[in-house]
Amino acid sequence: MAATVPKTNPPTARQWTLSALLQVQGGAYADVALHRTLAQAKLSSQDAALMTELVYGTVRRQRTLDGLISQLGTRSAEKQPPVLRLVLQMGLYQLRYLKSIPASAAVNTSVDLAKANGLGQLSKVVNGLLRQYERLTAEGADPLILPEDPTAALGVRHSYPDWIVDLWRQQLGDPEADQLCQWFNQVPSLDLRVNRLQTTLEAVEQALSTAGIATERLPGLPWALRLSQHSGAITDLPGYGEGWWAVQDASAQRVGQLLNPQPGETVIDLCAAPGGKATHLAEMMGDQGTVWACDRTASRLKKVTANAQRLQLHSIRTHLGNSTDLAHLHGQGDRVLVDAPCSGLGTLHRHADARWRQTPDSIQALVPQQQALLSEAARCTKPGGTLVYATCTLHPAENEGVIQAFLQDYPQWHIQPPDAESIPGLSPSPDGWIKVWPHRQNMDGFFMACLRHRL
Repeated sequence: MAATVPKTNPPTARQWTLSALLQVQGGAYADVALHRTLAQAKLSSQDAALMTELVYGTVRRQRTLDGLISQLGTRSAEKQPPVLRLVLQMGLYQLRYLKSIPASAAVNTSVDLAKANGLGQLSKVVNGLLRQYERLTAEGADPLILPEDPTAALGVRHSYPDWIVDLWRQQLGDPEADQLCQWFNQVPSLDLRVNRLQTTLEAVEQALSTAGIATERLPGLPWALRLSQHSGAITDLPGYGEGWWAVQDASAQRVGQLLNPQPGETVIDLCAAPGGKATHLAEMMGDQGTVWACDRTASRLKKVTANAQRLQLHSIRTHLGNSTDLAHLHGQGDRVLVDAPCSGLGTLHRHADARWRQTPDSIQALVPQQQALLSEAARCTKPGGTLVYATCTLHPAENEGVIQAFLQDYPQWHIQPPDAESIPGLSPSPDGWIKVWPHRQNMDGFFMACLRHRL
């Protein structure tokens, strides 16, 4: 169902937001629905920023918002028109999480939105529920009533399905599980990897500063800059067209550090698209040697080529095909990387709807593919070579479980724990692998294991 946009007045940012949320409700990915609607809406930068916040925030916080609606409302969820629930979610999100918007504006615009989208008398429900929330919070009460069960309580408070909360609680305990849930509800940062074959860290810092964009350096990553409160198109940042930098989270940059490719080597990246790690490896090699960037999707592999061209890298060669069958590359790689397709549970802050799309069953379905990719990577590695397995998930089945199964099937391989100098600031586990916890290291969640073949 599409939102109705009045013909006599220009649609507002909130009306466009409702349109995008209805697309998400119909099955579209949140980022796809947002970008599609922004392209149609042509809003000012301020309204586009508001719409982005409302779309991602409403999707991310929907369990908390639905809890409030159930507790404050008189109409059951099953009897609510889909548009009404979205209008209520948007209004409550503004009241609870956007302190920069006056409460009266949040209420009034939500009522107007209800009227503009054919809700008629139900606009009074919107007004009454939101004003009830406003009144209770003004009296110092939190209208959100949490379940007694500790897993459900965290899930309602921070808006996650119970199975994810239970996973964090099992691995971390309650205090840290709470911290991790909070961290994943933050607006994600934007990290750049400076291409030191084209420029210097200092030059990029200066260019961004001149453009009014604050940056900070990241310990242990001599080529990384983190942008503070950036908004707008990435392509508008200084140095984009010149290939001065690529967008890559700090934890993903750590994968290149762990693999540590050298000039003149042959490096194989089994799941390369869209090219973030492949281009990093080429940069680390001084663009000397060969980086095989493999992927099974032609459209995604074209992005690898486009990124390599923008960064002015010439050592990258692409291969289109199934990365579990790379017979022509068997025994060719001095260093091999498997950045495996995964559930993405380490990047929930970047993908607002991922927490609702993934399930325990969908994760288990990924494991056989991850195992097959790692086995093929081993066949592509030269005797004595280095193999790194990495994911951006924090689920043990996709990480520790895959590595343990591989070592059982391939006893001639072993984990090679990194030394402190090779990957500064990150310590391996007693078993030798590295797990990046976002609330501890302030970067995306990641898992990495370095493997060596026994000669």
